[in-house]
Parts: sequence; structure tokens; C-alpha cells
Amino acid sequence: MAARRHAAPDTDYGALPTEAENPRAELLDTLPAEEVVKLMVEEEAGAVRAVRSRTGPIAQAATLVAARLAAGGRLVYVGAGTSGRLGTLDAAECVPTFGVPPSLIVPVIAGGPHALTRAVEGAEDNAREAEHRMRRAAVGPADIVCAIAASGVTPFVRAALEYARFRRAATIFVTCAPGLTDAADPPADVVIELPTGPEVIAGSTRLKAGTATKLVLNAISTTAFVLLGKTYGGLMVDVRPTNAKLWARAVRIVRQLTGLDDDEALKLIKKAGGRAKVALVMHHARVNAVRAKELLVQHRGSLRAIVGDLDPHP
Repeated sequence: MAARRHAAPDTDYGALPTEAENPRAELLDTLPAEEVVKLMVEEEAGAVRAVRSRTGPIAQAATLVAARLAAGGRLVYVGAGTSGRLGTLDAAECVPTFGVPPSLIVPVIAGGPHALTRAVEGAEDNAREAEHRMRRAAVGPADIVCAIAASGVTPFVRAALEYARFRRAATIFVTCAPGLTDAADPPADVVIELPTGPEVIAGSTRLKAGTATKLVLNAISTTAFVLLGKTYGGLMVDVRPTNAKLWARAVRIVRQLTGLDDDEALKLIKKAGGRAKVALVMHHARVNAVRAKELLVQHRGSLRAIVGDLDPHP
């Protein structure tokens, strides 16, 4: 597939919604620090409103992600700058939170890992590099690609999205520039357009746009994993205890759902190979760890399907 240029040379970037000036910030540089902070906090509320107005397509995206993951596919996040960093952050945090292998959620950021800590000049304009990175990630029909571009026109992201469609992967497009996508020919299976409005600092999409994007990614991944049985109520039953805090959380969850004391809960989790969900099945189904894992596979990871409704505070 030949790389194309995905932002025309004569693109009027100044006309993009994300580049507009915020009239409330006209005298920003004359305000005392507390007034600047108050203005920023008030403006950030707009990010929540923008996300709330798009719960339908966000839920649709989450359902699509869950279906692809359940069928053995992967979730691939693609972005540049702040958008790429937010996708990478969500990918990293899903691993310990939901006990999934790192290979299941793949982050692709313009400029590579180096761009996580500093700006890589020109990376977001490199459509050819996007195609190369997507090919290297072996994106294919089983996968779902979530492309993130606050401005809606980032060449790296648009090229990656086009490649994903070429490879017949399912696609999601998250942008803070409503009205730029063609309703008759949408760039993705699910388009999430967030009307965040102009930033306090014109064009600084790490502000409201970044907040709204983080909320959307949280909602997509968390909802998808809830649908996949990675939680029991609001408890993180698939947590992988890799540090003292997470071990304490796992013990607390098992204690809450079994009535065991802390020492008994810890011993049970260790017998379960460090997996709280397996420990819970062992306790309630009165089986060993091997059988508990088999039951979880049979019930597609759903703890509730095996043990029913438990009192979270016995």
C-alpha cells in the first residue's frame, strides 16, 4: 500500500476548532495565579460535558473492542504527541488493572518510544512512517485500531487509520474537531467527535482536548474489560499483584468476597498462583487451582457466572 499525504499542503490549520482562541482568555497574561487556575478548572468542565454528549458512540466503540479481544484480536492505539502518549498510558495501565498480557494492547506513537518524554520534530507529519509502524505491528483483520487525533487532520494518524482499514481491521477514530469528518464516508467504523471548544492557550490540546481524550480512552478500555468479565461489581478481581499495594488490594478483594481473614486470603491467593479471581473460584466452587482456571475458561472469564451474586461485605 503506497503512503499518501494525509494533510494537504494548503491546509488552513488556523481554521481548525482546536486552534481557535478562547475569548475568556483574552487577558490571561494579566490575571493573578489563582484566577488563571480558576479559569482553567472552569474550562476543564467542558471536557466532561463533551464526553457526556458522546456516550453512545463511546459505548459502541467499547463493545466493538470487547468483541475483537474476545475473538483473539488486539487493541492498537495510534496517536502523535499528547494523543499518542495518552494511548500509550492507557495501554500500559490496562495490563496490571485487568490482568491482560502486554501483547493484547499495542501502542503506536509517532516518533517511537522516544516521543513519550520529548517532542520529536516532524513525526506527526510522517505518513510513510505510520504505514511502516502499522506493518511492523502486524495489524490485521482480527485487530481493532483506535486512532486518536485532537485536530482530526494529523497525517501520521490518518495514514495509520487508512492502513488499518486497508488491512480490514475494525477502526475507531477519536477527535476533538467535530465537523471535519464526512458523515457519508466516515474514516472509521466508529467516530467519536468531542466538542471540547477552544483551549485557554489556543492550540494547546494537552488541556481540555487531552482531558476529554483521557476520559474517552478510560471509558472504552474499562467498559470493554467489564464486558469481558475482568471485574466483579466494582472490584478489580483480575488484578495482578506485582507490588505491595496490589498484593494488599488482592487480599482485600478476596477477604471481602469470602469472609476469610487476611492471612487465609493471602494463602489462598498464593495457591492460586497470585490470581485473586482464581482464588475466589477455588473458595466458592471448592476446587483446586487447575479446575478453577478451567471453569473460568468455560465461563469466558466471568466470576459471576460461576459463583453467582456474593455479598461484598460478609
